[in-house]
Amino acid sequence: MLRVFLAEDETIIRETLRDTVPWARCGYTFVGEAGDGEMALPLIQQTRPDVLITDIRMPFMDGLALSKLVLQEFPQMKVIILSGYDDFEYAQTAIGLGVERYLLKPITKSTLIKVLEEVREKIQGERAQQNYLAQFQQEAQDYEQYARRRFLERVVAGQLSVQEIYEQAEKLDLDLRAKAYNLALVSAMPESGSASESYSEPGARIRDGMVAHFLKHPEYILFRWNLTSFAVLLLERQENMEAIMDRCVRKVQELYQTFGPELNWYVAMGTPTQRLSALPGCFEEVSRLWAYRHILPEQHILTAQTVKTLAGTGSDHDLSGLDMNKVNPAMLTGVLQNASAQEIPSFVDEYTHSLEDALESGPFCQYLMLSARFTATQFVEALGVEQKEYLGNLSCLGMVGQQISADDLKRYLSDILLQAIRLRDRVTGSQYRHQLKQAIRYIDEHYQCEDISLNRVAKEVDLSPNYLSAVFSQEMGTTFVEYLTAKRMEKARELLRASDLRSGEIAAAVGYKDSHYFSFLFKKTQGCTPRDYRSGKGKK
Repeated sequence: MLRVFLAEDETIIRETLRDTVPWARCGYTFVGEAGDGEMALPLIQQTRPDVLITDIRMPFMDGLALSKLVLQEFPQMKVIILSGYDDFEYAQTAIGLGVERYLLKPITKSTLIKVLEEVREKIQGERAQQNYLAQFQQEAQDYEQYARRRFLERVVAGQLSVQEIYEQAEKLDLDLRAKAYNLALVSAMPESGSASESYSEPGARIRDGMVAHFLKHPEYILFRWNLTSFAVLLLERQENMEAIMDRCVRKVQELYQTFGPELNWYVAMGTPTQRLSALPGCFEEVSRLWAYRHILPEQHILTAQTVKTLAGTGSDHDLSGLDMNKVNPAMLTGVLQNASAQEIPSFVDEYTHSLEDALESGPFCQYLMLSARFTATQFVEALGVEQKEYLGNLSCLGMVGQQISADDLKRYLSDILLQAIRLRDRVTGSQYRHQLKQAIRYIDEHYQCEDISLNRVAKEVDLSPNYLSAVFSQEMGTTFVEYLTAKRMEKARELLRASDLRSGEIAAAVGYKDSHYFSFLFKKTQGCTPRDYRSGKGKK
């Protein structure tokens, strides 16, 4: 039911309208009345009606002044002006304010009922369009869009000027106006090795909860960063940045504790900046902090403060102060399982920095080099790659047994890890391409099912929704939802031109139970209505 408020200084007219108009039958709830604009304004602010009916001539504050104030605060409200003066200037002013209707007194009950019904239909139509747009944006899941990820990559790489950032953001419907900015990297899936690539209900719930939360709050802009992580751009508009940062961390923690308390998760949070042009530096910091999820696996929240507190090694060159977890082969195995090739330079820098004092020992450096080699070799053999193929492409092996510098050690570790990760990606990429083909085949065969979703398809091919979403975008150059929508629209165009089916029947045939939403989506994606397309006005 819509809500209606009446402002009229003539008591008889006000009470007659209040008591004789069948508000409920017209689809309204009568929420209040007042005898002048001054008394009406606070009541309107309190009751927030959908429709205001007001006399144009009232003491203290007339209907035009009231309408102006109300429409400034509630631009979606519809205003119906009642006037006993057939004066063109009044009507002209009312139209200029955005008043919906201008009715001359005396007004009959039947006339008002007809107007109320017309206004109700208009409000319902506008709200339907707004709901359809919101549904479309939600389904499109803007954070996944290929273009948005590429945009963020260019921003953090320093490839765009501030003007270019704003221009491209506007094209992508991103509002970047803020008093301060920050960046975070967030686990998009549990870091538990290859098993996390398979479909799991906890993983799907965590992902859906994270997406829903970040899309709901405008102070966060969510991007998919890679197979295992999201990037979040934090914007300080109204609240304090500390509160925004804290809420981001708490939400991720809450989701993992609720749906996967046994799973590992991480949030790396940078230092806020007041300038968009400083985001590349902020991202460099966040990337280094993100590397510490391998070095400090028990520390889920990675900030400059937590890393500084926990990453020290002690200063004894006899290694008595060394944290042995940092040289545990399991740590490097975790890197090989979960890290991307792009992460390795930051990881190696921060890893060697955390061992800085211990690297004064030549024997320790030799041990570290051999341990990395043996761990990586064992890892690639488990993938089904022969040791000979792996070691044969490494030019750094001659460093073993030589006196080396810190830079030499970094180069050695980088080569060892990167070569293993490239082989990992080659092997798993072949597997993913097979599963991706299965997913595409499933979509092509079931696109007409209204309940088809990313989670459903992911479950069908036994991939986590995060992996399927990321691999789909990476390999196809489009998102899951964009592909599904394009498939449905392709079939809809065919049916519009080659059959006599009504629009509602075509909507059902391609997977949309709401024919109005189908029409909205068709126009949004095809540039014309289904009717215009059928008549030949749209593109073939």
